[in-house]
Amino acid sequence: MNNELKERYFDWMYSKVVPVNKRDKYRKLLRRLNEIEFFYILPMDKNRKEDGLELRYRFGADQNIPSKVIVNELDVTECSVLEMMVALAIRCEEDIMDDPDIGDRTPRWFFEMISNLGLAPMTDDLYDESYVNEHISVFLHRRYDRDGKGGLFHLRKCADDLREVQIWYQMNWYLNEILDD
Repeated sequence: MNNELKERYFDWMYSKVVPVNKRDKYRKLLRRLNEIEFFYILPMDKNRKEDGLELRYRFGADQNIPSKVIVNELDVTECSVLEMMVALAIRCEEDIMDDPDIGDRTPRWFFEMISNLGLAPMTDDLYDESYVNEHISVFLHRRYDRDGKGGLFHLRKCADDLREVQIWYQMNWYLNEILDD
């Protein structure tokens, strides 16, 4: 059941963040993001990891899977980059950007991050694993530009070095910047 549950969980995450018109285009990329462990350098980014791990229980609740099954089957691995990003996109939508008149924009926030990471071209037909690995390494090791280019959030007007700023603040500053447009 372990592999079956993991596949169901992956499909569930995929459906949360990939728009219908892109459903068959990003499986390789998201599968790779799900294989890479998310680690953090700044202490407050532990919250992003915790959100990613909590996503497993949201999946369980949504799919009527008992928590003990989630503990035994899914909680045996560390948080993946995909889990962290999906959880962050959901938090962005539900906690900050929620607007019932517009509808659920979780896929938008997720693909803003994918684009900022430089991974938008990595559709299944153009997928290059070494390219993906390098871009994720730049992000995880905070080797992106001070304005966030190459990270999850690229800001046009940034006084701070985003390499020294927790992901949550980066996201909020990014949202403020796009709302000002």
